[in-house]
Amino acid sequence: MDLTGKVAVVTGASKGIGREIARLYSEKGAQVIGFYFTSEVGLQDTKNTNIDLLKVDISNTENCVELYNFIIEKYKKIDILVNCAGITEDALTRKMTEEQFDRVISVNLKGVWNFTRLIGPHMQLNGGGSIINISSIVGEYGNIGQANYAATKAGVIGMTKTWAREFTMKNGNVRVNAIAPGYTMTDMLNSVPQNLLDKFASQTMLGRLAQPIEIANVALFLASDMSSYITGTTIDVNGGMRL
Repeated sequence: MDLTGKVAVVTGASKGIGREIARLYSEKGAQVIGFYFTSEVGLQDTKNTNIDLLKVDISNTENCVELYNFIIEKYKKIDILVNCAGITEDALTRKMTEEQFDRVISVNLKGVWNFTRLIGPHMQLNGGGSIINISSIVGEYGNIGQANYAATKAGVIGMTKTWAREFTMKNGNVRVNAIAPGYTMTDMLNSVPQNLLDKFASQTMLGRLAQPIEIANVALFLASDMSSYITGTTIDVNGGMRL
């Protein structure tokens, strides 16, 4: 699954799943442009020189347009887009504030739309590309205290199916797919009590939670020519948690 000569944009590239995807793509030969917002520390220790880190607020449309224009001017093309950036603002619905709801929608849903509406048509004009949206098991099955997060991740799946239809029009040949990870050992789980993590692990067929690289491996497959006939689908990577 060689990505030599490819240009890949990865949002949320400084932590967790996004960091592993950026590193893996880089190791496989891609020029990676990784977006971060809160911290770039996660990729500072990489030995690869073909990762450029850019700070961007993906919920800010003007900021996204500026970054898109910069990338096209510098690299001339974008072959792969991974929409991985996301946040949580958890609370029971009766306690959730409007600000909590709006922040999660703005980053997790509008942020995905902001870059895809620019990069998708670019790929279409160039005759092809791969867009990979990181959804979640929560977007498929819901979760107590995460109405806002679940809504965004379900919305990402809906946009994935829509874009798979739109970006193949006029022989665009752009593949758009989603990955729905189960509970994965990233910073998002740092605040979850160990007894709950153990409970989640026991609910999987494999008896454990995922490591970020296991999600990144699926993203590599979807970015490569090995998945050339896969589009409009959601791949569950949850250890058999929901069967």
